[in-house]
Amino acid sequence: MSSIAGHTLQSLMRVTLLSSFFGLHSSENMTETLYRDDAYLKSCTAQVVAATEQGVILDRTVFYPLGGGQPGDIGELRLVSGARLSVSDTRKGAGDEIVHIVAENATVPAVGETVEAVIDWDRRYAHMRMHTGLHLLGVVLPFGVTGGSISAIRSRLDFDMTDTVDKETVCRDLNALIEADHPVLTQWITDAELAAQPELIRTMSVKPPQGAGRVRLLNIPGVDLQPCGGTHVAHTGEIGPLRLGKVEKKGARNRRVNILFDQSD
Repeated sequence: MSSIAGHTLQSLMRVTLLSSFFGLHSSENMTETLYRDDAYLKSCTAQVVAATEQGVILDRTVFYPLGGGQPGDIGELRLVSGARLSVSDTRKGAGDEIVHIVAENATVPAVGETVEAVIDWDRRYAHMRMHTGLHLLGVVLPFGVTGGSISAIRSRLDFDMTDTVDKETVCRDLNALIEADHPVLTQWITDAELAAQPELIRTMSVKPPQGAGRVRLLNIPGVDLQPCGGTHVAHTGEIGPLRLGKVEKKGARNRRVNILFDQSD
């Protein structure tokens, strides 16, 4: 599930330049990813590791960076002076650094300064609901996944399939899984354990990152188990009703299925 729709080439170039400027291959600038252990954290205090007019790197963050089809978080950094610095995007730097993208010519905090990092929670929570919803869609349509994208309004998966999608049946089965209020858990396995269970990998276009020694799994017991580094709700009932949007034929073996929040009530 990967998309950079809505993000400019200039933004990508800025992240690349930031990585080069800060020498981000150094483990000294590693960012602790608090969202990975608790997706419900809305804010945290952190120290500035590096900063320019284009971006700020913190020693810890609740901001999720663009990846796995899920957009990078937006929000703000609240400075000790009382100033608020808007974060328009979050991207991965080189290695384990996370870059909080700020407006050009913004006055950034000094290295070593303590800030409060605050995400746009409503947007993030919508992404969490959508992301878990897409995993359930992949259960209802048990085909290989060739692509995908998440937003707070509409999300999609591209399936390696030739069958016709019965929208009414898929929608019914998808909402049944949501209403069952299954717990949504995470667990870790080693690279070797994943290699021994290739059936866990549903995505055909993007493979889960390996080489760090372990891989994070999303586990909805008895329903879904696969590698995923994104943020999710704690129970499927939090997703709320979903409806199927447009189903598009993108090729002989490609069906794009869109989902939206059902706000008909």
